[in-house]
Amino acid sequence: MCEYAFNELCRAKPEWSGEEYAFLNERDMLAFHQALPGYAPTPLLELPALAARLGLAGIFVKDEGQRFGIKAFKALGASYAMYRFLKQRWQERFPEPFTPECFQDRTALKKLGAFTFCAATDGNHGRAVAWTARMLGQKAVIYMPADSVAARVENIRNEGAEVVLVRGTFDLCVERCAAAAAKNGWQAISDTAYPGYRDIPGWILLGYTSIFAELEGLLHGPMKIGVDTVILPAGVGGLAAAGAAYYSKRYGAKRPALICIEPVSSDCFLESVRFGRGEPLPTRGRQTSIMAGLNCGVPSPLAWPFLRDAFPFFLAVGDSWAEQAMRRYAQPLKDDPRIVSGESGSSGLAALLALSSAPKLAAARAKLPLGPNSRVLLVNTEGDTDPENFKKVVGLA
Repeated sequence: MCEYAFNELCRAKPEWSGEEYAFLNERDMLAFHQALPGYAPTPLLELPALAARLGLAGIFVKDEGQRFGIKAFKALGASYAMYRFLKQRWQERFPEPFTPECFQDRTALKKLGAFTFCAATDGNHGRAVAWTARMLGQKAVIYMPADSVAARVENIRNEGAEVVLVRGTFDLCVERCAAAAAKNGWQAISDTAYPGYRDIPGWILLGYTSIFAELEGLLHGPMKIGVDTVILPAGVGGLAAAGAAYYSKRYGAKRPALICIEPVSSDCFLESVRFGRGEPLPTRGRQTSIMAGLNCGVPSPLAWPFLRDAFPFFLAVGDSWAEQAMRRYAQPLKDDPRIVSGESGSSGLAALLALSSAPKLAAARAKLPLGPNSRVLLVNTEGDTDPENFKKVVGLA
């Protein structure tokens, strides 16, 4: 199953101005991440055999499957947001600067006192918040849908966090988390914005831009980018918005074509593009995809303008495409490298496989830069965060 739409609201040169977008002027994200213990740039892998099979000049994969040892890119956003939160608190009380080194200094952090950080998650973001809180010696409380995969729940508990299981969707977890933060004096670290809450989702978005900054000198040149198309997944939209901000600010009208991919059962951005008249809409799907990290029913109001203005094409696919992508990554053609990719992590390749073989998408592909001279960038956003299902789908441990 596939659904798609070309975005008539996409702009050649998006401009996000005014005070609400002032956070885009920050430049310290990659330097902050480079200062964290265990930092290493994640690998950029090339799949020439698969590119030839799909009629493309090149396929590149930024593999986030081992980022900071937690099998997902989410630590980039959570750590940077928590750093900026603590830095803000520090500057309100002390004249000395708060540096990335202070972020790792327990003595300095004791001067700020104790915090409880909370977050809503389908798995990866919650683990990233818990991982960062443990690094800081602080508490974390994570809200998850009750039907979350046991391995993802246990991964978060193993980071020392308390997990609260909520009977309902991710969006209900966001509401419960926000209410608990207000009641208990906790600090919510949410990757979706809501009324009165924009700073932290903005910092999380900025944290994700390190993925693209790490490609400078590899694919991204100062004047010309080395790919024609970039496919990015959207849950609440943070990573896709980060890509939109990065490529639009760096390359303007010369940026690559950006494609947004979602599950058909959680297609809130596609729904918004098709029927929203410029405004975000919730999905009408049941949010039951195996791509759990993308099971989000409502676009983040902070992320929405970035996708609306910078993405020309939106695609939603069924779970069978994600399973095909997981298998293709794990069982590569010829000498292509093997990639361990989870259900959400495989979404970019799922989109590319669908665009290459689904008859319903043939006309759409013809309008996109996906021809024999096209180079495509994918981001594998997670490893096997559900090892049991990974083995079931792929047939390999």
